[in-house]
Amino acid sequence: MRALREALAGFRRTPLLCALSIGAIGLSLVILGLFGLVAHNIGGAISDVERRVEVVGYLLDDAASEQVRAARRELEALPAVESVRYVSKDEALERARRDLVEFSNVYGELLVNPLPASFHLRLREGFRTPEAVSETASLLAAYPFIEEARFGDEWVERLFALRSAATGIALALGGGFALVAMLLIVTTVRMAILARGEEIEIMQIVGAREGYIQRPFLLEGAVTGLAGGLLALGVTRLVYVVFPARFAALESLAWLPHLWTATGVATAAALGLLAAAFSVHREVGRAYGPS
Repeated sequence: MRALREALAGFRRTPLLCALSIGAIGLSLVILGLFGLVAHNIGGAISDVERRVEVVGYLLDDAASEQVRAARRELEALPAVESVRYVSKDEALERARRDLVEFSNVYGELLVNPLPASFHLRLREGFRTPEAVSETASLLAAYPFIEEARFGDEWVERLFALRSAATGIALALGGGFALVAMLLIVTTVRMAILARGEEIEIMQIVGAREGYIQRPFLLEGAVTGLAGGLLALGVTRLVYVVFPARFAALESLAWLPHLWTATGVATAAALGLLAAAFSVHREVGRAYGPS
């Protein structure tokens, strides 16, 4: 309780310095939060496209229904396959008439349905790499009643390359922003502690032990970091709410995962605590160093 009272008293004695410290920490974390918001939504958009990756196998017209049912069960049991959808010849023709309006007259005059039945295999997350998709297509093509298996190999490779590039850029930029934010938090808290060096010196003169001196400053550093983190979270949330309301193209913008926000705020508090511990230890150590 004594540490809490002293920490609150420290905030009251230097309100402007505390406000500037919280503002500086909040500003550094807002930049990181906005970058995280953009990166999260770009990653989500790429994941949505990846979920549409399918392997399509076209069946021969003389494929027996028993073979088709057995193959479907086998394909659904594959570790890489999330779902298998069977499209009959009649369904394929109906879809062509509906989707290809410019050819509706041609399809309407057909006496024989030329379109084949097909299997559409959707893959699980983690199995959408070019290698996994190609392997699944090979397994599908191995059935004797499958005339051809397609998966758009060039498109899958480009999508995977885009995912790899986006991940690399996000790690590089995110790591840079995180490092800058950490340095700003540590520097801000250290400057706040140094500004109260006389207070620490007086406590040493009256015989206070290092632990007794440190505890209020540790709590103050943690609260400063926590407040800066919450400020950054609030500003980032405000941007998230305001911008989609002003720009229709951003209406589908997704908010950050709760784990990200909780980790960010907790990390800010932990950095404030560590910075305060380091700074107070150095200030106290000066009194016992060589004169």
